[in-house]
Amino acid sequence: MNLETISLEETGCFSPLFIDYMNNKDSLKSFYGLTPQIESFKKQIANKEFSESSRKVLNTVLTDQYDGLETSDVVHTNIDLLKKSTTYTVTTGHQLNICTGPLYFIYKIVTVINICKQLKAKYPENNFIPVYWMATEDHDLEEINHFFLFGEKVQWETDQTGPVGRMDTKSLESIFDKLPEKAGLFIKAYR
Repeated sequence: MNLETISLEETGCFSPLFIDYMNNKDSLKSFYGLTPQIESFKKQIANKEFSESSRKVLNTVLTDQYDGLETSDVVHTNIDLLKKSTTYTVTTGHQLNICTGPLYFIYKIVTVINICKQLKAKYPENNFIPVYWMATEDHDLEEINHFFLFGEKVQWETDQTGPVGRMDTKSLESIFDKLPEKAGLFIKAYR
């Protein structure tokens, strides 16, 4: 298989500020502490302290939240590893969206999983747990109530207000009718 890569600059998807940050430009160094490189995590690890009691609470809450859900053994192993003082989380997140919205959130999840693997290889005495945070408290319904499919805007019409993650999803049924195929996974997830 041939692999071809392009630079972040060449994608045309990122702001000059982000590109400068990723390239470790001197002009931005006063705005952040560490560079976005695997080697920077050594200092980050040394600066992080999470009490044993806080770890126990986190473990208990996550164990309760996952109770009754069908999950892989890796999930349970990771939750148990959170009790150890040598375990760290690497978190990414994204605001809610309909029918996945931009593919970008999938890239975020895959990236944080891969970073955890790289960190484990670089710092084998530690554990790194990928965490995906859904911004369910987001109130900006207008920003996420639609997606584009084959050039057509598909929009969720609802009068609900407040955190999007707490909204009743029954009114999404009209969106499912517009999909060219039955998207069983999405329908099941939103119901």
